Amino acid sequence: MRSAHPVAQVRAAEAALMARLPTGTLMQRAAAGLAHRVAQQLGARHGGVYGGRIALLVGRGNNGADALWAGSRLARRGARVEALTLGDVDATARAALLRAGGRCRPAENSGTLAVLAAADVVVDGILGIGGRGALRGVAAALADQLPGPATGATVVAVDLPSGVDADTGVVAGPAVRADITVTFGTLKPGLVLAPGSAYAGSVELVDIGLAGDLPPATTTVLDAADVDARLVRPGPESTKYRRGVLGVVAGSDAYPGAAVLAVGGALRAGAGMVRFASVPPAAELVRQRWPECVVTVVPAGAGGSVADPVAVLGAGRVQAWVMGPGVGTDQDAAAVLQAVLASDVPVLVDADALTVLARHPDWVRNRSAPTLLTPHLGEFARLTGVDVEASDFDRLGAARDAASDLGATVLLKGSGTVVADPDWTARINPTGTSRLATAGSGDVLSGAGGSLLATGLSPLDAGSVAAFLHGLAARLAPGPVAAADLVEHWPDAVRAVAEAAGRMPA
Repeated sequence: MRSAHPVAQVRAAEAALMARLPTGTLMQRAAAGLAHRVAQQLGARHGGVYGGRIALLVGRGNNGADALWAGSRLARRGARVEALTLGDVDATARAALLRAGGRCRPAENSGTLAVLAAADVVVDGILGIGGRGALRGVAAALADQLPGPATGATVVAVDLPSGVDADTGVVAGPAVRADITVTFGTLKPGLVLAPGSAYAGSVELVDIGLAGDLPPATTTVLDAADVDARLVRPGPESTKYRRGVLGVVAGSDAYPGAAVLAVGGALRAGAGMVRFASVPPAAELVRQRWPECVVTVVPAGAGGSVADPVAVLGAGRVQAWVMGPGVGTDQDAAAVLQAVLASDVPVLVDADALTVLARHPDWVRNRSAPTLLTPHLGEFARLTGVDVEASDFDRLGAARDAASDLGATVLLKGSGTVVADPDWTARINPTGTSRLATAGSGDVLSGAGGSLLATGLSPLDAGSVAAFLHGLAARLAPGPVAAADLVEHWPDAVRAVAEAAGRMPA
């Protein structure tokens, strides 16, 4: 599991470490790691460091100094290094580059575009993790050139692409789009949160010795081994009941297909049994597609949605419920949701049920059993009142605030899905892909997440593991992807995480 720390914690850890080290040691560690990665790129593009062309974009802060020190190391190895400076940069680092044979010029002077066009590698050291807001002036103009038509160079960002907020991933205006980001000590949330993650490229972590001074991370990123370790697998004494029984309430006269997708996700994700309750059209489709599912037909109300909470709860004992995909938002659906949330087992609330819940948030606040809410941005806005279209929308902070307010785990869907617990613990999913932007994909996710709840996972584990496998299934399916493809390729995703963890799939 990879950890991500906010800027304040990184700064405090750096200060504590620097107090124990000789002056400049920490910067030289960072510069050495950066120089090594740039040298690798020169080897791939140019055949070696000697004679390779490097353009450094150098700002006033520590990132600019890191770039200059790395440039001096590479210039001593024969690279042709030219620094384009923005303001008064670190004088000691600048002098080191000049002594090594590098060159410096102000970035606003003529010839800047020619330097960029000739470069094999461009190193972005304009702003660091302390930068806030959009790039302006010359910095914004440089960002607009990268990678762009002016240069085919590999762009390497120092710690964080300039213009990306380190804590939130917000990009408020022009920003550098990096091919590689070399970050130091720990991940920063902005490198794995959208939209900043789209600007970071491949993120590579350089150990500079901060680990002992950083607090335990409240923001983490699962890898395949973490996911594999959390999946509950049948043992010699397993039965369908011991593996977990999930109840699903989904579909309506208008949206019966949502039920088929939710049940499919649930069956593939590991529960021993799925009990399904809905109106006749949805029930019939589920019977046809998933004969292994235990189906209870519930009378429809005037709006075509499930109208009888007693019949739903009478479908049989379950270890968790999923409620929401395609059920409608009328009073009948609301009555069923209230009854499900009044149960003493974990509940996943999705889709239409989230719209209902926005009118009755205390139904969740008053629960003692675990709850997992899985909104997309529109549903999240209705649920919380947060302006998700604002340029400074902070996905991580908003999900945490909502989880704390509602007393439930919140899985905020989208590029870089965030799963946040009420205690501020959060995970960011790394497998998201635009292939998931298709009707019904969220129904599959809700079924799978509910299934994982029924196997005994916590809402945080169930949500983050389901999101990881959901994205991986989309990546493994041949495109273009439809929601049903996610169900079919879910076993492939499970097999892939087992293989990545070095375990033979069961």
